[in-house]
Amino acid sequence: MKKELMIFLGIFLVLAIGMHFKEWTSHPIEHIMALPDAGAFGLGAWHPLVFPAIIYLFFLLIRGIVKLFESIKNRF
Repeated sequence: MKKELMIFLGIFLVLAIGMHFKEWTSHPIEHIMALPDAGAFGLGAWHPLVFPAIIYLFFLLIRGIVKLFESIKNRF
């Protein structure tokens, strides 16, 4: 559980810094305070959790497929 949380937080930080680098370096507090008024695809203040969750689920799917193929490979 701790490993999965660290993966999610890593994805969150990479996306947050990657998409909003200028805001995080120039005025981070104002950027956080403006979060309730965010209009990212109609998600508003939930967008910082929704986008990393989508990426995390994508990585989880890929990891599951790799695990499945490894278990099939080990059977033979």
